[in-house]
Amino acid sequence: MRQKMEDRRMKSLIQKEKYKAIGVMSGTSLDGLDIAAVDFILHDEEWKFSLISAETVPYKKNWVKTLTDAPYLSGEELTFLHSKYGEFLGNEIKRFLHKHNYTPDIIASHGHTVFHLPDKGYTLQIGNGANIAAITNILTVSDFRSSDVALGGQGAPLVPVGDRLLFSEFDYCLNLGGFANISFENNGNRIAFDICPVNIVLNYFAQQQELPYDKDGNLGKKGKINYELLEGLNQIPYYHIPPPKSLGREWVENEFFPVLEQFNISDSDKLRTVYEHIAIHITKPLTGNKKILITGGGAFNSFLIERIKANQNIEVIAPSPDIANFKEAIIFAFLGILRIKNINNCLASATGASKDHCSGIIFQP
Repeated sequence: MRQKMEDRRMKSLIQKEKYKAIGVMSGTSLDGLDIAAVDFILHDEEWKFSLISAETVPYKKNWVKTLTDAPYLSGEELTFLHSKYGEFLGNEIKRFLHKHNYTPDIIASHGHTVFHLPDKGYTLQIGNGANIAAITNILTVSDFRSSDVALGGQGAPLVPVGDRLLFSEFDYCLNLGGFANISFENNGNRIAFDICPVNIVLNYFAQQQELPYDKDGNLGKKGKINYELLEGLNQIPYYHIPPPKSLGREWVENEFFPVLEQFNISDSDKLRTVYEHIAIHITKPLTGNKKILITGGGAFNSFLIERIKANQNIEVIAPSPDIANFKEAIIFAFLGILRIKNINNCLASATGASKDHCSGIIFQP
């Protein structure tokens, strides 16, 4: 009986053209948990969306430490954290739904990345979807990256299908989060890749000054560019391999920070040099006279945007703060809907997988 009810519910969901969805995103910069309530409509084979409400739930200090330390846990401890973090997500989503009086058809959760080593064949985003579904009593989709890695892909970036179908009026979609990633059309293919680290490194230097982040680049402005360091950063092998490619915390620790540590200069000068490095690499894929949508926390860093503009003459479109902050959560909500409808939500041209495919694990409440 239960199975028949679930089958009927899934059939009803698949056939819908209007959806209410929750998208949940936790980034590498650990600035908080993004939750977005989004209405979608499919009309004449075109998708439209409306962001109904959204908020960022700042992580308390204990969660920042727990998630930071997650890569060093034992297998049993990490399994336990996978469930406990899923409970945390479920409870925060439940609180959000009550606060905003919103009843979604589905929840789509990215989870929090602990390991991302696609070249070795694995990636891990914790936050058990089963816990989320059980607590909220709402169908939940999670674990969007694993099947792409199994198909030989990078498991990232996943937002390009959303860029193509929801933000097609822009020539480039650039997200400045823990890492910078970009998405654009090229001869009918959606090309996307991680460009370089951004907030994962900028926040590190800010936190040395007991600040959560470098507001408006005020710390970065104080230093001077060290051109020898800049050249060293620019020579990191990742920048010289073609896409598809992606970055993770491990790469920053093993490739990026060791270059910084070779130089006995002030943190201010290191930070200023990193800003220039970021601006140089972000503008490399861009061409002039094109519209670029910039989102993510870095979109509010006025010094970083100034340096990007200085390196390339482009038309930067400033979205509403809600779109800038919650674009990835919006798109993960959309990926969840595509998963329910069994429509491809991972593009091989973006990830390098052997084929386009439909990714995500579905958990029934």
